Formats: sequence, structure tokens, C-alpha cells
Amino acid sequence: MQRRDFLGKSMILGGGFVAAPVVTGLASENRNPRDDEFTGLREQSFDVIVVGGGTGGVLAALAAARTGAKTALVEAKGYTGGTITEGGTALHSFFNLWKAFPGVEKRQLVRGIPQEIIDRLLKVGGTSGHLEMTRGYNYDSVCTAVDTELYKMVSMQMIKESGLYLALNTMMSGVVMDGAKVKGIITQNHSGRELFYGKVFVDASGYGDMCGHAGAEFTDQNDHPVCNSMAIANVDMDRYYAFLKEHDAVGDLALGSFDGYQDQIVRIGANSQRLPEEFRAELQQANVGVDLSMTTTVHKNYFMFIKVNYRLPTGPLSRDEITQAEITIRNNMHRGLEIFRKYIPGFERAFIARTGPSLVIRRGRCIQCDYDISNEEIIDGTHFDDDVFVFGFHDSAPRFQIKDGGSYGFPYRASCVKGIENLFAIGMMVTSNWFAHMSTRNTVSCMAQGQSFGTAAAMCAVKSIGTRALPYSDLKAQLESDGVYFET
Repeated sequence: MQRRDFLGKSMILGGGFVAAPVVTGLASENRNPRDDEFTGLREQSFDVIVVGGGTGGVLAALAAARTGAKTALVEAKGYTGGTITEGGTALHSFFNLWKAFPGVEKRQLVRGIPQEIIDRLLKVGGTSGHLEMTRGYNYDSVCTAVDTELYKMVSMQMIKESGLYLALNTMMSGVVMDGAKVKGIITQNHSGRELFYGKVFVDASGYGDMCGHAGAEFTDQNDHPVCNSMAIANVDMDRYYAFLKEHDAVGDLALGSFDGYQDQIVRIGANSQRLPEEFRAELQQANVGVDLSMTTTVHKNYFMFIKVNYRLPTGPLSRDEITQAEITIRNNMHRGLEIFRKYIPGFERAFIARTGPSLVIRRGRCIQCDYDISNEEIIDGTHFDDDVFVFGFHDSAPRFQIKDGGSYGFPYRASCVKGIENLFAIGMMVTSNWFAHMSTRNTVSCMAQGQSFGTAAAMCAVKSIGTRALPYSDLKAQLESDGVYFET
């Protein structure tokens, strides 16, 4: 096992190329929290600390605070939302894949706080709601598109109402360990370093930074491209749609209402292989990584997400590779838009209206937990005796679909970080198999993970017990009372 001394360093250094995933750990140190290194640091104490205010972290912090725990949420950027606001398209997926299986009942599988966010976005015009797909429903039966800026606003409003402590523009730069137990985290912001003590911790950082600092074992697989997404404004959507129909290239499609308009395109995909040869040739020659397979919008003549993908040589843990990727992707965005303007009707006067502040990953460290759910268990619709939510979407559909348009369960032990007593890993950091990960890493799964494990963290903290000592029946009862749906 390759191990590196990571505690106390403020920057992640690059890992080397491996032919196959290598189990790796970052050396943790058992330190007395009163060691001289920490003397003089400002200190705060909490029941639950969540690192990462993205897709899962927001839900985890809200759930922990609502369950009665004194909670802190630490986020490196100046807002919450993560992949939902930076790298997504539609949210996948609140429902089972019923439309692909005639006669199967339509069921909303993910409810609770994730649905509460959608309800609040509907009130401010920040989402399409759950629209049924008219094309492409073998992949997803619904489209739930959100306004990125309103999502930030609504999620931060909910955080404020919950009373939890939110630390924005704050990075976690170290972990204080006591044997197999996390005692606290070191944070860094413009005012200096701070020490946050906690009882139970949730790593929702995406990269697995907290788990790595705590000495958890992980694989660095580099099995997904990274991306950034650009919003393109001043697009004549009607002309673009007519162009796709002319070439029989319409892929996914969902219609809805927004901005006072009815029957508008909310989600549309393009079958790029049916587009004009000269357009495809120039895109390929430019090697810009632009993905037209799906985009969404909740505003007139505005593409909210156009993904621009990039494959890193060794992985997103390398500072230098990420730096080069940031530069390359932004150049590719502008080059890609030039090609759109040249060939695609409706794009002649289009411009880039928004990009993410940094590249978005689909997987950083894959953290070893007590259980690793397989793709076979997912597509067979397996339910476990410790399910904490159910899910029914697979990003590799229609190749892989949940059996009979049903659901599978996400087991509690799949997020208990192996060898550490009081730490959960949620979101894209769990599930090692690439195909299984293509289900569990999706936005609505991450939201559901957040609510379930934020609740569990609060219950463990209040009871002063480790994550493995929490009675499952108590957790399930609490989740059900908070609106989490379980299949019977």
C-alpha cells in the first residue's frame, strides 16, 4: 500500500499513473488536540461537521441540523450547490424508470428534503418541476431542470433557517485524529486557521479530502473525464430544434413552461452522428470535448448546460494536471462556440453567459467503506436489510436499467468509512465499480445520501456513539418520519 504524509499540508499533490487501481492511503497522525501545533488557533465545537457544501453536503447539513445536532457546514466556494449548479444538466432522478416498462407503476422514489428543495424552487420559478420525457425515456422517465442561481439562493435560505453554522470560502486543510476516531478538522480562510471539533463527520467534498486526511484507504481510479459546463445565451431554440428535426437528430426531449411561455423545450439532446458531416469533422479536428447529447433550460433561448469534457492523464488529484485542464477547457469552450455559430442555425449571435468557477469531477478518491455495492445488485433491484433510501436511475441506460422499472436500496454500511469510527463518505466518493458508480454518483442519489447520512450523523452525535452502533430501526423510523420513502 502506497502511503503519503498528508496531514498538515494545505495542497493536494499529484498521484502517479497506475495501470489498475491501487489501494492508497494518506498517513494520519494520532495527536493530542492540545499539541503545540494547535496552540493559539481559534476553536469551535460541534456535534456534526460536514465538509463540502455541494449536492450531498447541503442535504447532509440540513438533515443533521433538523435532527437536533449542532452542525457546521464547511464549503470552499462562496456558495452552495456543487455539481447541481456547476456541472449538471437535469437532476437524475426522483422517479423510477416506469416509461421504459409498459404497465409499470410510476413512483417517486426520492422524496423528503430533496423534494422540499424542488417545491421551494417552484415557488420562485427556479425549476421546471418533474416533467415527463416525450423522447429518450428509456434513459430517464422525467426531467427535473433547475435554475442554477436560484438553487444557490434557495439552498442558502434553507441553511439559514435551519440554524446551522455555514463557513463559506473556507477550506479544510487537515484532520486531527485520536486513534481510529476523528477529533476535529483544521480549516483555512482569509482570516487564518481554525480548529473545528466534532463528534461525527460527513465527507461530502467530492474529492474525498477529509477521508484522505483521516487516513482512509482509497483507490485513485481516474475512470471518468472531468468537465466544465457553459451556459450559452441568445440561442434561437426553435430554429435549433427545427435543424435537429431536419437531420433526424433529436434525442432526449421534454417540454414545459417557464417565463410565461407554454410548451417550451426544457430538455433536448442531439444525436451528433446524424448532424452534418462538416460540422462533426470540424468538432473532431478541434478536439474540444463538447457534449451535445443533452442540455436543459428554464429560460427562453438559453442553454443552461453544455458540457465540455476533458480526460486527465493521471487524475484529478494532480494539481498541475488540473491547472492545465482548467486552461484547456476554457479555450475549448470558446472554440466550440465558434463552430456552433458557423454551422448550427440559431447560434449565430450566441454567447457564453456563465461557466463554472472550476472544473467539475465525476470521481476523485474512491473511499473504501464497509460495503461496496455492485452493478449486478443495482440492476437486479436488490434491497438490503439496512437500506437508507431507494433509487431507480442508471446513467448507463438503456444498456443498464433497474430490473422491471423498479428500485434498489442503498445500504447504510456502504458509506461507513472502513477503519474509522465516526466518519461517513457520501456522493461520488463511494462505489468502486464503474458501472455501479454510474448510478450512485448521480445528483438525486447524492441528495438522498445527504439526507440519510446527515440524519444518521446527528443521531450518533446526540447519542455519543460511533457510526456502527446506531440501531438501524431507530434510523429508519427517523428517516420515514422525515419523508424518506422505502419500498415494501
